[in-house]
Amino acid sequence: MPEVGARRVSRAPAAAKKERLFSSSGLLNSLALAALAGLAVASWLLFARGGWEYYRTPLAVRGYLAAHRFLRPSGPGGNVLGIVGTLFMFMTLLYVARKRMKILRNSGSILGWLEFHVFCGLFGPILITFHTSFKFNGLISVAYWSMVLVVLSGFVGRYLFVRIPKTIRGQELSRNEIEERVSELKARLAESTIPVSLLLKIEEAERAAVEGAGQQRTFLQLIGSELQARRRTAALRKEIRQSGLNRALLHETLDVVHERAILLQRIARLKRTRQLFQVWHVFHRPLVWLMFAIFFIHLGVAVYFGYTVFGR
Repeated sequence: MPEVGARRVSRAPAAAKKERLFSSSGLLNSLALAALAGLAVASWLLFARGGWEYYRTPLAVRGYLAAHRFLRPSGPGGNVLGIVGTLFMFMTLLYVARKRMKILRNSGSILGWLEFHVFCGLFGPILITFHTSFKFNGLISVAYWSMVLVVLSGFVGRYLFVRIPKTIRGQELSRNEIEERVSELKARLAESTIPVSLLLKIEEAERAAVEGAGQQRTFLQLIGSELQARRRTAALRKEIRQSGLNRALLHETLDVVHERAILLQRIARLKRTRQLFQVWHVFHRPLVWLMFAIFFIHLGVAVYFGYTVFGR
Protein backbone atom coordinates (compact mmCIF):
# COMPACT_ATOMS: atom_id res chain seq x y z
CA MET A 1 0.00 0.00 0.00
CA PRO A 2 2.75 2.56 0.74
CA GLU A 3 4.16 1.89 -2.72
CA VAL A 4 0.83 2.76 -4.36
CA GLY A 5 0.63 5.93 -2.32
CA ALA A 6 4.15 6.85 -3.38
CA ARG A 7 3.21 6.41 -7.03
CA ARG A 8 0.23 8.67 -6.58
CA VAL A 9 2.35 11.36 -4.99
CA SER A 10 4.99 11.10 -7.73
CA ARG A 11 2.38 11.54 -10.47
CA ALA A 12 0.70 14.55 -8.86
CA PRO A 13 3.33 17.18 -9.81
CA ALA A 14 3.26 16.05 -13.45
CA ALA A 15 -0.53 16.22 -13.55
CA ALA A 16 -0.51 19.61 -11.86
CA LYS A 17 2.08 20.87 -14.33
CA LYS A 18 -0.04 19.70 -17.27
CA GLU A 19 -3.13 21.34 -15.74
CA ARG A 20 -1.27 24.64 -15.34
CA LEU A 21 0.02 24.47 -18.90
CA PHE A 22 -3.40 24.05 -20.47
CA SER A 23 -5.38 26.19 -18.03
CA SER A 24 -6.84 29.60 -18.77
CA SER A 25 -3.96 31.29 -16.96
CA GLY A 26 -1.31 28.92 -18.31
CA LEU A 27 -0.78 28.43 -22.03
CA LEU A 28 -2.55 31.57 -23.22
CA ASN A 29 -0.78 33.82 -20.72
CA SER A 30 2.57 32.22 -21.56
CA LEU A 31 2.00 32.90 -25.26
CA ALA A 32 0.97 36.47 -24.50
CA LEU A 33 4.19 37.04 -22.50
CA ALA A 34 6.24 35.55 -25.34
CA ALA A 35 4.50 37.86 -27.81
CA LEU A 36 5.17 40.89 -25.61
CA ALA A 37 8.83 39.87 -25.32
CA GLY A 38 9.07 39.69 -29.11
CA LEU A 39 7.46 43.09 -29.41
CA ALA A 40 9.94 44.50 -26.87
CA VAL A 41 12.90 43.15 -28.87
CA ALA A 42 11.53 44.63 -32.07
CA SER A 43 10.92 48.00 -30.37
CA TRP A 44 14.50 48.03 -29.14
CA LEU A 45 15.74 47.46 -32.69
CA LEU A 46 13.58 50.30 -33.98
CA PHE A 47 14.47 52.94 -31.42
CA ALA A 48 17.83 52.00 -29.89
CA ARG A 49 19.67 51.41 -33.16
CA GLY A 50 18.82 54.60 -35.02
CA GLY A 51 15.49 53.42 -36.38
CA TRP A 52 13.62 56.62 -35.52
CA GLU A 53 15.85 58.65 -37.83
CA TYR A 54 16.28 55.88 -40.40
CA TYR A 55 12.58 55.35 -41.19
CA ARG A 56 11.88 59.10 -41.36
CA THR A 57 14.65 59.63 -43.92
CA PRO A 58 13.61 59.61 -47.62
CA LEU A 59 14.35 56.34 -49.44
CA ALA A 60 16.65 58.08 -51.93
CA VAL A 61 19.20 59.08 -49.26
CA ARG A 62 18.56 56.43 -46.59
CA GLY A 63 21.51 54.36 -47.79
CA TYR A 64 23.94 57.04 -46.54
CA LEU A 65 22.89 56.60 -42.91
CA ALA A 66 24.98 54.52 -40.51
CA ALA A 67 21.88 52.53 -39.53
CA HIS A 68 21.19 51.45 -43.11
CA ARG A 69 23.46 48.41 -43.04
CA PHE A 70 21.77 47.20 -39.87
CA LEU A 71 18.10 48.05 -40.55
CA ARG A 72 17.79 47.44 -44.31
CA PRO A 73 15.61 44.42 -45.19
CA SER A 74 18.66 42.19 -45.67
CA GLY A 75 20.51 43.56 -42.63
CA PRO A 76 20.64 41.90 -39.19
CA GLY A 77 18.05 44.22 -37.66
CA GLY A 78 15.79 44.16 -40.69
CA ASN A 79 15.92 40.37 -40.77
CA VAL A 80 15.04 40.12 -37.07
CA LEU A 81 12.08 42.43 -37.59
CA GLY A 82 10.91 40.24 -40.45
CA ILE A 83 11.37 37.03 -38.46
CA VAL A 84 9.60 38.32 -35.34
CA GLY A 85 6.78 39.76 -37.46
CA THR A 86 6.41 36.44 -39.29
CA LEU A 87 6.32 34.55 -35.99
CA PHE A 88 3.50 36.83 -34.89
CA MET A 89 1.60 35.97 -38.07
CA PHE A 90 2.09 32.24 -37.55
CA MET A 91 0.96 32.59 -33.93
CA THR A 92 -2.42 33.75 -35.22
CA LEU A 93 -2.96 30.14 -36.35
CA LEU A 94 -3.01 29.07 -32.70
CA TYR A 95 -6.53 30.50 -32.50
CA VAL A 96 -7.61 28.00 -35.17
CA ALA A 97 -5.86 25.22 -33.22
CA ARG A 98 -7.69 26.28 -30.04
CA LYS A 99 -11.04 25.81 -31.77
CA ARG A 100 -10.23 22.47 -33.40
CA MET A 101 -7.86 20.58 -31.08
CA LYS A 102 -9.42 18.81 -28.10
CA ILE A 103 -6.28 19.20 -25.98
CA LEU A 104 -6.65 23.00 -26.11
CA ARG A 105 -10.39 23.28 -25.49
CA ASN A 106 -9.96 23.98 -21.77
CA SER A 107 -7.10 26.44 -22.22
CA GLY A 108 -8.86 29.75 -21.71
CA SER A 109 -11.98 31.29 -23.21
CA ILE A 110 -12.42 31.51 -26.95
CA LEU A 111 -12.72 35.29 -26.63
CA GLY A 112 -9.33 35.45 -24.90
CA TRP A 113 -7.79 33.48 -27.77
CA LEU A 114 -9.50 35.78 -30.24
CA GLU A 115 -7.94 38.83 -28.58
CA PHE A 116 -4.53 37.11 -28.73
CA HIS A 117 -5.21 36.33 -32.41
CA VAL A 118 -6.01 40.00 -33.08
CA PHE A 119 -2.95 41.17 -31.11
CA CYS A 120 -0.59 39.00 -33.15
CA GLY A 121 -2.41 39.80 -36.39
CA LEU A 122 -1.96 43.51 -35.74
CA PHE A 123 1.65 43.76 -34.57
CA GLY A 124 2.98 41.12 -36.96
CA PRO A 125 2.17 43.21 -40.06
CA ILE A 126 3.51 46.35 -38.37
CA LEU A 127 6.90 44.72 -37.78
CA ILE A 128 6.92 43.26 -41.30
CA THR A 129 6.24 46.75 -42.65
CA PHE A 130 9.36 48.02 -40.88
CA HIS A 131 11.25 44.98 -42.18
CA THR A 132 10.48 46.08 -45.74
CA SER A 133 11.80 49.60 -44.99
CA PHE A 134 8.60 50.78 -46.73
CA LYS A 135 9.84 49.52 -50.11
CA PHE A 136 7.22 47.44 -51.91
CA ASN A 137 8.10 45.97 -55.27
CA GLY A 138 8.02 42.65 -57.09
CA LEU A 139 6.80 39.54 -55.31
CA ILE A 140 7.03 41.11 -51.86
CA SER A 141 4.47 43.69 -52.95
CA VAL A 142 1.91 40.93 -53.63
CA ALA A 143 2.69 39.29 -50.27
CA TYR A 144 2.49 42.58 -48.39
CA TRP A 145 -0.84 43.74 -49.80
CA SER A 146 -2.38 40.28 -49.36
CA MET A 147 -1.31 40.56 -45.72
CA VAL A 148 -2.95 43.99 -45.45
CA LEU A 149 -6.18 42.53 -46.87
CA VAL A 150 -6.02 39.70 -44.31
CA VAL A 151 -5.64 42.23 -41.48
CA LEU A 152 -8.51 44.41 -42.69
CA SER A 153 -10.79 41.42 -43.21
CA GLY A 154 -9.77 40.20 -39.75
CA PHE A 155 -11.21 43.33 -38.16
CA VAL A 156 -14.46 42.73 -40.03
CA GLY A 157 -14.53 39.12 -38.79
CA ARG A 158 -13.94 40.15 -35.19
CA TYR A 159 -16.72 42.74 -35.40
CA LEU A 160 -19.18 40.08 -36.58
CA PHE A 161 -17.92 37.39 -34.21
CA VAL A 162 -18.42 39.34 -30.99
CA ARG A 163 -21.95 40.27 -32.07
CA ILE A 164 -23.07 36.66 -32.03
CA PRO A 165 -23.89 35.99 -28.34
CA LYS A 166 -21.83 33.18 -26.80
CA THR A 167 -21.02 31.63 -23.46
CA ILE A 168 -17.64 32.29 -21.84
CA ARG A 169 -16.42 28.98 -23.32
CA GLY A 170 -17.27 30.19 -26.82
CA GLN A 171 -20.45 28.16 -27.37
CA GLU A 172 -22.98 30.05 -29.43
CA LEU A 173 -26.26 30.80 -27.66
CA SER A 174 -29.55 29.92 -29.29
CA ARG A 175 -32.17 32.56 -29.99
CA ASN A 176 -34.38 31.09 -27.26
CA GLU A 177 -31.59 31.35 -24.67
CA ILE A 178 -31.03 35.00 -25.55
CA GLU A 179 -34.74 35.77 -25.40
CA GLU A 180 -34.99 34.09 -21.98
CA ARG A 181 -32.28 36.42 -20.68
CA VAL A 182 -34.08 39.42 -22.17
CA SER A 183 -37.29 38.34 -20.39
CA GLU A 184 -35.43 37.98 -17.10
CA LEU A 185 -34.11 41.51 -17.40
CA LYS A 186 -37.59 42.84 -18.25
CA ALA A 187 -38.97 41.14 -15.13
CA ARG A 188 -36.28 42.81 -13.01
CA LEU A 189 -37.33 46.19 -14.33
CA ALA A 190 -41.02 45.45 -13.70
CA GLU A 191 -40.32 44.35 -10.10
CA SER A 192 -38.29 47.44 -9.27
CA THR A 193 -39.68 50.71 -7.91
CA ILE A 194 -39.10 52.61 -11.15
CA PRO A 195 -41.97 55.01 -11.98
CA VAL A 196 -44.40 53.68 -14.58
CA SER A 197 -43.79 56.71 -16.79
CA LEU A 198 -40.07 55.89 -16.94
CA LEU A 199 -40.78 52.22 -17.71
CA LEU A 200 -42.96 53.29 -20.65
CA LYS A 201 -40.16 55.54 -21.95
CA ILE A 202 -37.69 52.64 -21.69
CA GLU A 203 -39.99 50.32 -23.63
CA GLU A 204 -40.60 52.96 -26.29
CA ALA A 205 -36.85 53.60 -26.68
CA GLU A 206 -36.15 49.87 -26.95
CA ARG A 207 -38.72 49.45 -29.71
CA ALA A 208 -37.22 52.37 -31.62
CA ALA A 209 -33.68 51.00 -31.16
CA VAL A 210 -34.43 47.67 -32.81
CA GLU A 211 -36.95 48.91 -35.37
CA GLY A 212 -35.90 47.83 -38.84
CA ALA A 213 -32.64 46.26 -37.57
CA GLY A 214 -33.53 42.89 -39.10
CA GLN A 215 -33.78 44.46 -42.59
CA GLN A 216 -30.10 45.44 -42.74
CA ARG A 217 -28.48 43.66 -45.70
CA THR A 218 -24.89 44.83 -46.06
CA PHE A 219 -22.04 45.10 -43.56
CA LEU A 220 -22.05 48.91 -43.77
CA GLN A 221 -25.81 49.03 -43.17
CA LEU A 222 -25.29 46.81 -40.13
CA ILE A 223 -22.71 49.23 -38.72
CA GLY A 224 -24.90 52.26 -39.48
CA SER A 225 -27.90 50.69 -37.78
CA GLU A 226 -25.85 49.82 -34.70
CA LEU A 227 -24.42 53.35 -34.41
CA GLN A 228 -27.92 54.80 -34.62
CA ALA A 229 -29.15 52.37 -31.94
CA ARG A 230 -26.23 53.32 -29.68
CA ARG A 231 -27.11 57.01 -29.94
CA ARG A 232 -30.70 56.24 -28.92
CA THR A 233 -29.55 54.10 -26.00
CA ALA A 234 -27.16 56.84 -24.85
CA ALA A 235 -30.03 59.37 -24.92
CA LEU A 236 -32.17 56.97 -22.88
CA ARG A 237 -29.42 56.47 -20.29
CA LYS A 238 -29.05 60.23 -19.98
CA GLU A 239 -32.78 60.56 -19.37
CA ILE A 240 -32.67 57.83 -16.70
CA ARG A 241 -29.85 59.64 -14.89
CA GLN A 242 -31.96 62.79 -14.79
CA SER A 243 -35.06 60.98 -13.49
CA GLY A 244 -34.19 61.40 -9.80
CA LEU A 245 -33.75 57.70 -8.90
CA ASN A 246 -31.71 56.89 -5.81
CA ARG A 247 -28.09 55.85 -6.39
CA ALA A 248 -28.54 52.07 -5.98
CA LEU A 249 -31.67 51.90 -8.13
CA LEU A 250 -30.10 54.18 -10.74
CA HIS A 251 -27.06 51.92 -11.24
CA GLU A 252 -29.18 48.78 -11.34
CA THR A 253 -31.55 50.32 -13.90
CA LEU A 254 -28.70 51.54 -16.10
CA ASP A 255 -27.07 48.08 -16.06
CA VAL A 256 -30.32 46.30 -16.94
CA VAL A 257 -31.25 48.79 -19.68
CA HIS A 258 -27.77 48.58 -21.18
CA GLU A 259 -27.76 44.76 -21.30
CA ARG A 260 -31.32 44.60 -22.66
CA ALA A 261 -30.49 47.11 -25.39
CA ILE A 262 -27.48 45.07 -26.54
CA LEU A 263 -29.37 41.76 -26.51
CA LEU A 264 -32.46 43.15 -28.26
CA GLN A 265 -30.33 44.67 -31.02
CA ARG A 266 -28.34 41.46 -31.48
CA ILE A 267 -31.49 39.35 -31.62
CA ALA A 268 -32.84 41.62 -34.35
CA ARG A 269 -29.60 41.34 -36.34
CA LEU A 270 -28.71 37.75 -35.43
CA LYS A 271 -29.76 36.06 -38.66
CA ARG A 272 -28.02 38.58 -40.90
CA THR A 273 -24.90 38.66 -38.73
CA ARG A 274 -24.54 34.90 -39.00
CA GLN A 275 -24.99 35.06 -42.77
CA LEU A 276 -22.35 37.77 -43.13
CA PHE A 277 -19.98 35.84 -40.87
CA GLN A 278 -20.27 32.77 -43.11
CA VAL A 279 -19.58 34.89 -46.19
CA TRP A 280 -16.60 36.44 -44.41
CA HIS A 281 -15.09 32.98 -43.80
CA VAL A 282 -15.27 32.23 -47.53
CA PHE A 283 -13.37 35.45 -48.27
CA HIS A 284 -10.88 35.45 -45.37
CA ARG A 285 -9.47 31.92 -45.48
CA PRO A 286 -8.19 31.96 -49.10
CA LEU A 287 -6.45 35.27 -48.38
CA VAL A 288 -4.69 33.74 -45.38
CA TRP A 289 -3.39 30.75 -47.34
CA LEU A 290 -2.37 32.99 -50.25
CA MET A 291 -0.42 35.20 -47.85
CA PHE A 292 1.46 32.25 -46.32
CA ALA A 293 2.10 30.68 -49.73
CA ILE A 294 3.69 33.88 -51.02
CA PHE A 295 5.69 34.15 -47.79
CA PHE A 296 7.27 30.74 -48.36
CA ILE A 297 8.10 31.71 -51.95
CA HIS A 298 9.68 34.92 -50.68
CA LEU A 299 11.64 32.94 -48.08
CA GLY A 300 12.87 30.50 -50.71
CA VAL A 301 14.02 33.35 -52.98
CA ALA A 302 15.83 35.05 -50.07
CA VAL A 303 17.66 31.85 -49.13
CA TYR A 304 18.51 31.12 -52.78
CA PHE A 305 20.17 34.52 -53.19
CA GLY A 306 22.13 34.11 -49.99
CA TYR A 307 20.31 36.44 -47.58
CA THR A 308 20.71 35.25 -43.98
CA VAL A 309 19.69 36.42 -40.53
CA PHE A 310 23.05 38.13 -40.14
CA GLY A 311 22.78 40.06 -43.37
CA ARG A 312 24.46 39.67 -46.69
